[in-house]
Amino acid sequence: MSDFKEELKNHVEEVEAILGEFIPAQKGAYYERVIEAMRYSFFAGGKRLRPMMMLESYRMFGGKDLSVIKPYMAALEMIHTYSLIHDDLPAMDNDDYRRGRLTNHKQFDEATAILAGDGLLNLAYETVATAMVFEENPAMLNRHAMAIYVLGGKAGVLGMIGGQVVDIEAEKKTDATKEELLFIHENKTAALIQAALTVGAILAGASKDDVVKTEQIGYNVGVAFQIQDDILDKIGDEAVIGKPVGSDEKNEKTTYVSLEGIEKAQEDQKKLSEEAIEMLNKITSEDVFLKALINSLVNRDK
Repeated sequence: MSDFKEELKNHVEEVEAILGEFIPAQKGAYYERVIEAMRYSFFAGGKRLRPMMMLESYRMFGGKDLSVIKPYMAALEMIHTYSLIHDDLPAMDNDDYRRGRLTNHKQFDEATAILAGDGLLNLAYETVATAMVFEENPAMLNRHAMAIYVLGGKAGVLGMIGGQVVDIEAEKKTDATKEELLFIHENKTAALIQAALTVGAILAGASKDDVVKTEQIGYNVGVAFQIQDDILDKIGDEAVIGKPVGSDEKNEKTTYVSLEGIEKAQEDQKKLSEEAIEMLNKITSEDVFLKALINSLVNRDK
């Protein structure tokens, strides 16, 4: 595990350096405040899991030219960050802190936070467009077109945003169904993980069959991740997690554990996790970092 932690640290540093290439620092401009707000949240830390997964998927399928994948890594993290800024707003989750410091609307103001989120979302697509500008290879242009299509879809109304809508509606009732809960997990959480893995595969030239496999792996990982969250809130160690357990039950929130019970939740989480690794092993028998990363996510204790 210590070896994995060191390897993970090195990968995070690599991704951080890549992301730092894509956010402007417009000092002295009339719109400097919104750029400052964008950078405040974008560089607020975090595990950088999604761009890391994208890069490792690209490498797993033989991708060598990092200039191809870098803009998509940055764009995916921009989309993830904008969603967090908007999630924290009073009209949504109304949170004052994220990652140990003030949320964007508390550090600046609500209007600036909204515009910072909008700015990051728009910048994401400006960024991936730059990857195509000087591309002359028709086959690579087709890969770029498909990658942008996937990224937009997974982040949109039929993906992450749709999951957020259903999540907000589910908070108003105490009888949310398992079908609704899985829809939320698939779209609010798993969709961007699917985007990470499939875009990496597409840009590396993976077969259609393997691209489909990465999408399914992303689903399994995302849903298993959320089920593990529910499990930890029920039986996790507060000293390890760093926050009180039992908040879901206290808030009468419908979770996978409240619907299925702790033993069934653990069983289903394990099954989803094992299936994800099994599908990865079918893609490659090599000991790639992506396998260790996914194992660490679905089997985490905090």
